[in-house]
This record gives sequence, structure tokens and C-alpha cells, in this order.
Amino acid sequence: MRTVESVDAIDRDLERLSMAKDAWARTSVARKISLLQALRRNVHSIAPDWVSAAANAKGLRENSPLAGEEWISGPWAVLYAINRYLRTLNAIDNTGEPRLPPMRVRAGGQVALDVFPYSVYDRVLLNGVRAEVRMQQGVDIQQTRRSAAAFYREAQPDGHLAVVLGAGNISSIAPLDVLYKLLAEGAVCMLKMNPVNDYLGPIFERAFEPFVDAGFLRFAYGGAETGAYLCAHPAVDRIHVTGSERTHNAIVAQAGSGKQITSELGNVSPTIVVPGAWSAADVRFQAENIATQKAHNAGFNCIAAQVLILPRDWEHSGALRDEVARVFERMEPRPEYYPGAAARRIDAAGPESGLRCVIDIDRNADAAFFQNETFSGVLATVELPGDTEAFVRAAVAFANERLHGTLGANVIAHPRTMRESSALVEQAVDDLRYGCIGVNAWTGVGYFITETPWGAYPGHTIDDIQSGIGVVHNSYFLERTEKSVVRAPFTPFPRSARSGERTLLPRPPWFITNTRQAEVGRALCDFENAPNPLAAARVAALALRA
Repeated sequence: MRTVESVDAIDRDLERLSMAKDAWARTSVARKISLLQALRRNVHSIAPDWVSAAANAKGLRENSPLAGEEWISGPWAVLYAINRYLRTLNAIDNTGEPRLPPMRVRAGGQVALDVFPYSVYDRVLLNGVRAEVRMQQGVDIQQTRRSAAAFYREAQPDGHLAVVLGAGNISSIAPLDVLYKLLAEGAVCMLKMNPVNDYLGPIFERAFEPFVDAGFLRFAYGGAETGAYLCAHPAVDRIHVTGSERTHNAIVAQAGSGKQITSELGNVSPTIVVPGAWSAADVRFQAENIATQKAHNAGFNCIAAQVLILPRDWEHSGALRDEVARVFERMEPRPEYYPGAAARRIDAAGPESGLRCVIDIDRNADAAFFQNETFSGVLATVELPGDTEAFVRAAVAFANERLHGTLGANVIAHPRTMRESSALVEQAVDDLRYGCIGVNAWTGVGYFITETPWGAYPGHTIDDIQSGIGVVHNSYFLERTEKSVVRAPFTPFPRSARSGERTLLPRPPWFITNTRQAEVGRALCDFENAPNPLAAARVAALALRA
């Protein structure tokens, strides 16, 4: 673990940042675009070192396909975000405001923006994936337009100094949080690396060299003592943390009054399976989907599926559960690299549990499992009774009322069910109180695509924080968003044609069962660095061979 040289070094860096904060807030959009373009070149250049360091630290074997997780959730996520921020900043530079995607008014008056796909390349590379952002009730189309990119509508904005407390699991979290503070809020940043992955700090410093050299970003290293010192420092105006509720509460106590604190704190993520006429191939493919929701990054994700809610009276519930367990058994062994994971797993599933395992919990149990994020490889199944309508309503109520947190929830439904019971499924999406809903898609996709704001369902307070306050990513710089909804095909190409889905998406690159994900991830990085038809065709060709 890297350590800071001294408290004096932190003080000097904070003083320099404080002196630069007004200058950054008033920096021209054109210069921000130039800095982002330089950052994009740097991220692409250091991407192999980034992926290699993360894969080694997480114990992946050499040339493992699972290194694709590091490509996709590391440099590709950042390169993707840079290009979406560039799109917004270019629009602001040209017209004074972002160019928002198509908007519509849903039944009940809620405004929704269809944020993905945007370009032809989106349709080629993630064919069949769609995403919308829903605004909070009472925000109309004109207010949505007028409030977007609010910071850029100020003539002489005041600067702010933000401390970003980086996460130790997904390597792109800290860079993406910094970018949002820099670009959406106009704040200079001190990024404190998490001790779990501070080996990435020197790599990030190389990538962000344009911002560091300009005086708008600094890095800090160390443990809880360093974080406490930064949070309490009088020069700091804002704090953003990705982590646990316990960490958040400690920060609130350390920071004192007068500082804005935003956070993303994870949750006990549910996956609701809607009964339907599934084939054996459907069961196998959706088992891969569910296993990915749990086992991606070895289970150390803030929106890793933790409770699989199954229909008790559905003929495929047992087969689906068993197939998920078989995917876990067949997957490449990987260590529990995150501190405390083994103890949390054993506490949840017992000393005989495997690194990735499926357990059953009675729905009526007073289970700590429903209130505590295990941050491990344990997936629990809960069965609820009733016909399709009764089950779906009960499952939504169970997720909203029994499970802690509001960051992300997943719903899986067959295309025929979506057609025949569309009102029921859509009502479930409406009623789920989560910041991101994945429909046949893992909510992790809502993390990857920066068009969708990433954060808890609105309404939490410092005293009842649950999954946090505020959002990041959010490349259109929208204000007062409620939730994002991300949709993906239920069946992969070419089988999708038989289910009536118009999609060419094969096995998605984020699936843990995708044997080409490392190659696809690297090709995606090359594409985002220099989008062109040949680079897009290479990604598509690799994806079709998965």
C-alpha cells in the first residue's frame, strides 16, 4: 500500500487545489474539451498496464477470459464516459446547453428521456440494448431542458474543492467519480485511493497527467486516518464516497457541518424472475445472466445480485436455481481478494460454503441477509407463492420493503410474457424504488453506459442514508432524475429471431461465460479511442464468435 509522505504534503496539495478552484470553475469549455481529449489518449495508452495490474491483484490466471471484466469495467468504461462527456461539452460549447435525447411524457405525467442508443455505433455494438432516464414527478419537459448542465449556465461560478474517496473493487469507479465532480460540478478534486487497489494510483496519475499538471487534481494515499484528515480539512467543500453505510456515517461524523456529502453505498440487490413459457435453452442462458449478476468481479460489486426471487409455483424455478449453481461450479476459480469476504460468506452461508454458492432462505425469516450487503459470492433464493400477477406484486413489495438499499434491481421476463402481460411488468418497473432497474439486463449495464445517472433512488437523508445521496456518470448533466431503466434482449442472437426479438446481440461481453470477453473488451477500448467503421466491425466480429 502506498502512503502519503506527510500531513504537510496533503496540506500543500489542498492549498494548491484551493487556489485553483475558481480558475477551474471558470475555465472555458473549449479547454475542458482539450484536456479530455488528452485524457482519452492517455487512458488508451495505459490501458494494458491498468488491466494487467488489476488482473494480477485479483488473482486471475494469465490470459484468462475473465480479464475482460477488467477491460470493460476499467479503461473501456472510462473511455466510453470521456466520449459522452465530450459530446455534451461540444454541444454546450456550440449552443450553450447540452443536446438532450428525445423526451416523452409517460402516463401520469412523468418525463422520460430515451438516452440509449444514440448513434449508429450504439446500435451496432450493443444491438437490442435500450436505456431511458425518468425524471422525478413534477419535472416537466421545459424544466428538464432548462435545468440540464446547470453549472454551465452560471456566468461566474464559484469554485469548490471536492475529496473523492475511491472504491476498492471496480477500477473505473474512482476515475468516473472524479470526472463527474470535475465536469458536472466544476470542482477541483483530491482523489484518495482506496488501500485495496491503490496499486492503480500511479497508473491513474499517468492517465490524468493533463489535469494534474494544470493544478486541478491531486492524489492521496493511505488508510482511514488519511481519509478522516481529508474529510475534516477546512479547505474541503465537498465529499463523495463510494463504499459502505458504515464508512459513510464515519465520514459524516468526521466532516462536521458545512460540507456537501454525496455517496453511492450499494444495496441488497434483488433479481425478480417473472414466470413464463421458458425453454431449456432459456433456462441455461438466463442462468448465465443471473450467475453474472452475482459472480462478476468475484461478487465484489455494489449491485451484485444477492437475493433471487423465484415463483414457488413455476415449473422452472428449481431447474433455474440448479443451473445457476452449475454455472458457479464450472466457472474459473478465483480468490476472494476483497478483505473480509471469507468471513462474510461464512457468516451468511456457513463454513462449508463454496466461494460462489446458492442458498435458500425462507421469505418469512428475520434474516440479516435481507438487511446486510454480504459483498461476497453468496446468492440466496427466496420463493413466493401465487399466480403471475400475485407473484410479481408480492416480489416488488418484498424487494421494496424487506431488502435494504435502493441502488439497483433486476427483472427477468420472457418476450412472450412481456407482450401478454406488459402492463404487469411495466407496473413492476414503475413501482420498484431503485435508482437503476435492469429488465433482462444486469443493472451493471446502467453503470457502464454513462448516459444513465448512477446512484440511489432519490429521497434518502444523511440520517437514513441506505444507498446514498446524489448521482454520478449522468453525461447529459440532468437534474432531479428518479431512475434509469436498462433493457436487453432475453435471448441471444441467432435464437432471438425465434422469440420475436429484433436483435443481433449474441452472448453479451459482460457475461462471465463469454470466452471472448477479454478480446472484445480490448477491441472496445480501441474503438472508443478512435471510433470508426473498421474498429466497430472488429468488435462485432469478435462478439459473434463468443
